[in-house]
Amino acid sequence: MRYKLLRDMVAIPSFSRQEGEVADLVCSWIEEKGVQYKRMGNNILLHKGCGKDGAPSLLLNSHIDTVKPSPKYTFDPFTPPYHPERIDGLGSNDAGGSAFALLHTFLHYLNKELPFNLGLILSAEEECSGENGIASLSSYISDNYDFAIIGEPTCMRAAIGERGLLVLDGTAHGVTGHAARNEGVNAIDIAIKDITRLQNFHFGKISPSMGKIKLTVTQINAGTQHNVIPDTCTFVADIRTTEQYTPTEIWEMLQAEVESTLTPRRLTNQSSATPQGHILLEAVAQSGIESFISPTTSDWMKIDIPAIKMGPGDSARSHQADEYILCSEIENGIETYIKFIDTLGQLIHNGK
Repeated sequence: MRYKLLRDMVAIPSFSRQEGEVADLVCSWIEEKGVQYKRMGNNILLHKGCGKDGAPSLLLNSHIDTVKPSPKYTFDPFTPPYHPERIDGLGSNDAGGSAFALLHTFLHYLNKELPFNLGLILSAEEECSGENGIASLSSYISDNYDFAIIGEPTCMRAAIGERGLLVLDGTAHGVTGHAARNEGVNAIDIAIKDITRLQNFHFGKISPSMGKIKLTVTQINAGTQHNVIPDTCTFVADIRTTEQYTPTEIWEMLQAEVESTLTPRRLTNQSSATPQGHILLEAVAQSGIESFISPTTSDWMKIDIPAIKMGPGDSARSHQADEYILCSEIENGIETYIKFIDTLGQLIHNGK
């Protein structure tokens, strides 16, 4: 029964922008515990005040939406086989395990004294960077919280920085013609040349902590039939950014290098880093938690307060077939969250 909530969450399809049913389930579970909460769209908000004027506020956050399942699942991702030592299925690892662990962590402190206020937001639309997810709560978060823990599968290591994400849709324009005659301009040829230029582009600045910007072409599409020279070829570039350049600067530099038209999907998904010397970093060190720089993005990039990213499970399982998380990972996650928050509380109590 310990993991019934998480198993029930996995059983409900909760793709981005379609989280209503799983949000209903979680809200009902919270109500059964007699805990007050607010619901804004499909975002679930809980808050515990410490009753001390001027006290700082810590936000816990993870998300309840998922990507769509890989076609290579060997079982139904919503009715996975039962295993007593693990939870299988879509969203179990990313990020159901973190959401479950943070929810239990919040409940652990519900009747305990802390030198700071504590909040929890289980957010929607994380996987699609949607406008109705945590982005819709940015002003509320900035007004009410000072720092945050973002729950994502990191093997309970603390990400003290993460790369940003810039997605560019490329369109190469040619001239149609008959494949048997020497006519037309093949858009595929233009796209291939431009893709090569993008992959070989040298960004002059290298981040001391995150390294080089990583550009990967992940999709390409062209043509209507075998005997027609295509006049359009589209492709997609996935770019994992660092703090050395803004998304707009990267887009403009790359556009100047290619003939194809590059259209950014979003220019706001910037990289994130915990400020040097911040109390979160001291709490990480004193808790004996390993730190690293994450190559993946999260809701961290949508909030304007210092944060770290840490949660049970392994990022390597995210968005993969036969997703799972071990029960032992979740238990270790809850214990580590509590240890970290206790350490943070002691630092704040001591005036750090």
